[in-house]
Amino acid sequence: MYTHLRRVAAVALASSLALVMPGSLMAGTGNQQTTTPIKHVIVIFQENNSFDHYFGTYPYATNPSGEPVFFARPGTPRVNNLLGGGLLDENPNSTQPFRMDTGIQSVVCDQNHNYTPEQTAVDHGLMDKYPESTGQGSSAAYPCNDYGKGNGVVMGYFDGNTVTALWNYAQHYAMSDNSYGTMFGPSAVGALNLATGSTATATLFPTKPNGSPASAAGYIANGATTGAAIGDARPAGDECVLTNPGLQTATMITMAGTNVGDLLNAKGVTWGWFQGGFAPTGYDSMGRAICGAHHAGLAGDDAVTTVGDYIPHHEPFQYYTSTQNLHHVQPTNPALIGTSSDGANHQYDLSAFWTALGNGNLPAVTYLKAAAYQDGHPGYSDPIDEQNFVVSVVNAIATSPYWNDTAIIIAYDDSDGWYDHVLGPVVNQSAVSDDALAGAGDCGAATAATQGRCGYGPRLPLIVISPFAKQNYVDHLSTDQSSILRFIEDNWGLGQIAGGSSDAKAGTLNGMFNFTGFFRAPRIILNPATGNLLPNRTE
Repeated sequence: MYTHLRRVAAVALASSLALVMPGSLMAGTGNQQTTTPIKHVIVIFQENNSFDHYFGTYPYATNPSGEPVFFARPGTPRVNNLLGGGLLDENPNSTQPFRMDTGIQSVVCDQNHNYTPEQTAVDHGLMDKYPESTGQGSSAAYPCNDYGKGNGVVMGYFDGNTVTALWNYAQHYAMSDNSYGTMFGPSAVGALNLATGSTATATLFPTKPNGSPASAAGYIANGATTGAAIGDARPAGDECVLTNPGLQTATMITMAGTNVGDLLNAKGVTWGWFQGGFAPTGYDSMGRAICGAHHAGLAGDDAVTTVGDYIPHHEPFQYYTSTQNLHHVQPTNPALIGTSSDGANHQYDLSAFWTALGNGNLPAVTYLKAAAYQDGHPGYSDPIDEQNFVVSVVNAIATSPYWNDTAIIIAYDDSDGWYDHVLGPVVNQSAVSDDALAGAGDCGAATAATQGRCGYGPRLPLIVISPFAKQNYVDHLSTDQSSILRFIEDNWGLGQIAGGSSDAKAGTLNGMFNFTGFFRAPRIILNPATGNLLPNRTE
């Protein structure tokens, strides 16, 4: 209740400030010249869901009694999903797709979403080896809700009675049915591609937090000490890795090169990465930060189901010397959040986002990462807790002075290995020992300059919420995680990241916007608990 009231107060304060503060101050500091009417981009970067897992029967929901209902608006366009493809009951996989339920039944098993298994599931493009390759059902070691399907649980999907808010956002704004992970692989891979369009510059840290020798196998392509990151290695030197008892045997890496934060800094554009649990809860005997915050959702306490609210390998900017905040320093002055002058180096706890919103100094570019229990990751989170987070953020922006020039992008870091029936274009070929797309060690040319970055990877949800978003629109143009990077680069004239970043060839998000004409998409306010529109809460 306190958290909810705090957010309401923050929005009210922001509304009051809009009446007395100059427009330039409300927009933040720095160079705000943009190539579109969008002055603020907010990226809500969620966890581990494929497109078919969340939109497999869109826009048709089952609507059983007692669950949030969903009925599609007239004229809703068709999407490329299980229903449209005739793959609900004539599927080539050994388990047929099935509907997962809402409430506690939405807490399900975490699937295998590593670089190699995701490729073998594709089976040379036949898309028929998901239960055998990425499926993970309940076991004595990892008991979980697999709906009695065993490894076939990987074929499950949710409909509009569970992921209700996302379906409603798709109804009123723009979504894509042709957007992909930049490459195959788990969370750290997706986060790095969001920040820089590449994982190519990883270096193994030689020891684990407990001092034992580290191995690059499964974390860097070919098990080399340098090369493309393909796994969930943690950012080396992050004190909340070093002090977490659950991460003492974790493998760590560093990344070299330029990320989007560097480009934003060079242009004086305000920005920040805001993550749940980033603020220290204490310090050890060596003075190192301890990130001990934890919460309980439907899946249970995230300090038990994972390592607490803060998941270090979900924070891409911690891997780079230029943008890391290894000691988790908090901003010295709330008025400077988003600038390079607050001591936090643009890396913040999620609470700083609400502070900046309430104070009227929201950065031009804002990345939001929920605390673990609300990030949507199967196993320790769920669609209901995820919905609470996403809707709370969108409602706050929609009722703030920022709405009129903002684009909110809801995107995902990887598919968790969940079944999706579409093979994306292979824009990055590779032939390292970890590859398996077209056979053992085979994702195309061994001479390509992009070794260890086989992709595009699995198809992922992507939604754009904005008064400039096309309404009830499905974009079919091919995009990937680095398309978000490219939109930010293009909008603020940042230039592009060199060194083979995918930003240079990423499809654009422009097709999801309407920057011409008079009509604008209305702001809608959803119920965080049900995901449905609140009465009389559309503009």
